Amino acid sequence: MTELKSEHGGMKWIDSHIHLDLYEEQEREPLLREAFAAGTEAVVAVSMNLASCRVNRGVWRADPDRVLPAYGFHPEQRLPSAEEEEELFAWIRERHREGEPFAIGEVGLPYYTRTEAEAAGEPFDEAPYVRLLERFTALAAELDRPIVLHAVYDDAAKACALLEKHGVKRAHFHWFKGPEETIRRMAANGYFVSVTPDVAYEEEIMALVRSYPAELIMTETDGPWPFGGSYAGRRTSPVMAGDVAVRIAALRGTPAAGEAARLLGNAKAFYGIGAGRATS
Repeated sequence: MTELKSEHGGMKWIDSHIHLDLYEEQEREPLLREAFAAGTEAVVAVSMNLASCRVNRGVWRADPDRVLPAYGFHPEQRLPSAEEEEELFAWIRERHREGEPFAIGEVGLPYYTRTEAEAAGEPFDEAPYVRLLERFTALAAELDRPIVLHAVYDDAAKACALLEKHGVKRAHFHWFKGPEETIRRMAANGYFVSVTPDVAYEEEIMALVRSYPAELIMTETDGPWPFGGSYAGRRTSPVMAGDVAVRIAALRGTPAAGEAARLLGNAKAFYGIGAGRATS
């Protein structure tokens, strides 16, 4: 948002959820260069599948201090074959054995795919997606890695049940929307949520920001996903996470600089950014 640029001042922020692999290859380096110059301290690059994981690992290797990869399988797509699934899990375990920093993600449940099928009167079997999410949840617990979740509305309670079953404490629900009962459950468990630029115009997200514990909120863009309002027609950039910090401060009635520092600290602590390793 152009009108917020001057308010960034010396603020720093982290884009805690971005799909770097979905930008054109030639876009990535200029995008990150601009973002880091503007105040982005780091980004968390989430993955769609094994090919995506490999791309994000390459981006991390090129800038290990400011890019943290997350490896997983996005649920809003066709499930992997048994062979693809085993290859992905073996690859993630190899990254762990090598001592590399990473999170598990993006993983979750196919809310939009499921509800679209149901609205069209088509059958949809959610059980294989739940099984895959449970496998990722168990892996996050075993490897002691943060987990990044795509689980909104009624799917969030299902994800909470799996996290609780496997004792996962470091859970990040990105771009979260859901019922009050689930929000209270997530907050009580210490799960994090992250907020996108649509906090500028979506009342549902504004309400979440006002009510959720300040120490459990992070900023994100989910780029290259496009946004509306004054962002319409603009390429999504990690710079917009700085706008999100300003908006959160306004909604919570706190000084922008102080709120940005808190949000930055939340993300750094959750992901271990700046601590040498994001594994424990």
